[in-house]
Amino acid sequence: VTTVNQAWAMDFVADELFNGRRIRALTVVDHFSREALAIDVDHRLRGEDVVVAMERIRLERGCPQRIQVDNGSEFISCTLDKWAYDNGVGLDFSRPGKPTDNPFIESFHGSFRDECLNLHWFLSLEDAREKIECWRCEYKGDRPHSSLGDCTPEEFRRSHSQAGILDF
Repeated sequence: VTTVNQAWAMDFVADELFNGRRIRALTVVDHFSREALAIDVDHRLRGEDVVVAMERIRLERGCPQRIQVDNGSEFISCTLDKWAYDNGVGLDFSRPGKPTDNPFIESFHGSFRDECLNLHWFLSLEDAREKIECWRCEYKGDRPHSSLGDCTPEEFRRSHSQAGILDF
């Protein structure tokens, strides 16, 4: 991967509110910049919800060439398949039972769980959304990554944009 929007990774993480009610988070990460493009949180997330998130990101920054996903029902849905086809996006499915096929999202999930999910009690769905979004903004905008030459993901993307490598 040599530029932003060449490849994204997408997957789900499960957690729960303080009262034991389950929540799910859809995570989307750009391979090149390591930016956390979205973390959408709800009690249930279906294929239609994935498409809503993809469309929101597309309007903000364009489409990727491909998205790495697993074989979950939300990702093999006709709704996501149609969105991908309509937008010229390839869906790159992991082999069943092989999370190592999508190492960027697995690494991101480790940080997300250690630095956010394991540190907070979520009192409500709105509380979870707020705390998770604060963490996502800090992760992409304030925290340097050694794999990016100690730049934040946003700095890394901007530096490549200013160098003329990207044009958005």
